[in-house]
Amino acid sequence: MSYVITSPCLGEKFGECVEVCPVDCILEGEDMYFIDPDLCIDCGACQAVCPVEAIYHEEDLLPEDEIFIQKAKEFFASAE
Repeated sequence: MSYVITSPCLGEKFGECVEVCPVDCILEGEDMYFIDPDLCIDCGACQAVCPVEAIYHEEDLLPEDEIFIQKAKEFFASAE
C-alpha cells in the first residue's frame, strides 16, 4: 500500500511533499504531483505537510478518488 495524491492537488502543486519524502518517490506531473506506489515506504511524511490535504493512504481513499491510483501508475509507467 502507499499514499496517493488526489484532486485538491490539481493545479496547485505546492511541492512541500517532495521536500519531505525520504525516498524521493514524488514527482511533478503536468498538473499535479504523483507518488510512485512502488517506491513509497508508507511513512506519511508527505501527508503531514500537504497544505491542501490532497494526500491519503490508499486504504482511506473515497471511491471517487480511487482513479488517482491509476493516474499515478500511468504517470510512472510513461516516465520509464
